[in-house]
Amino acid sequence: MGRRWGLTLRRLDGRLLREPPFFVTFPPVRPSTLGIIGLGAIGGSVALQAKRAGIATVLGWSPDPAERATAAQQRAIDDAPARAADVARAAELLVLAAPPAANVALLETLQPHVAAGAVISDVGSVKRAIVARAEELGLGARFAGGHPLAGTHARGFAAARLGLFKDAVVYVTPTHDGAGAGAAREIAHFWESVLEARPVMIDAARHDCQLALTSHLPQAVASLLAHYLAAASPPGASFGPGARDATRLAASDAALWTEIFLMNRDQLLPALRALEEPLGQLERALEAGDAAALTSWLTRAADWRRRLDG
Repeated sequence: MGRRWGLTLRRLDGRLLREPPFFVTFPPVRPSTLGIIGLGAIGGSVALQAKRAGIATVLGWSPDPAERATAAQQRAIDDAPARAADVARAAELLVLAAPPAANVALLETLQPHVAAGAVISDVGSVKRAIVARAEELGLGARFAGGHPLAGTHARGFAAARLGLFKDAVVYVTPTHDGAGAGAAREIAHFWESVLEARPVMIDAARHDCQLALTSHLPQAVASLLAHYLAAASPPGASFGPGARDATRLAASDAALWTEIFLMNRDQLLPALRALEEPLGQLERALEAGDAAALTSWLTRAADWRRRLDG
């Protein structure tokens, strides 16, 4: 019997999606064979959780043979074929878990090898490019993007862990193909039922606009602060939890974030330039010795941050 699971999907405003085409009846999707291309922190965590959830066969591929071997030894995957194409041929659900630009390239090279009827997704934090490429390749009805908000600045399979996605929001970005909504529902159901995440449907363009503010800008600011502290701090200076917390993201993979920044630069650049206004407010309050203005500036920021934890 089909399962009406669409009630779990929420829009960005928090309201349940109760209207077509988001809410339909279809058999629960639980692939017997899952293929994962990329076995880093995200791909490795998908593999670990999928095996814990009872997926019969999990196949994984990484360009690093040692990473494939480690994932197999830790029983995150059942087999690690030498070629990515071998994973694509066998998978009912294929997840591209490489960096964003590599995922776009993989989509192109693996297209001829993807099994008939298989569904394809990715986990990158920039969605427009890969959704558009899927449509151009004629994969619009079989592809939906995915982006779990459960990243870490650590890298490689060593950073993978069980439960990484539990209760985390995962954005699912359908293609514009009329049949693409079905693939998006299947991907959302996989994240919900197997990985215990909370799927949210969102258009790829809206996703990239939002993530420029909520993810890419914080990464840029953390790296900016790290740049300044590295150059300006006296030798031997100690850094307390404030500096460490504020610069944690700066330890992230530089190559990965280079791709993300460039792929979403049209959204990131206006956000960076908009920082001039609150920075100017702080500078003016300090120059004038205006305690009231400074307190107001700090209070607005504090109130917003406290609401995040509320």
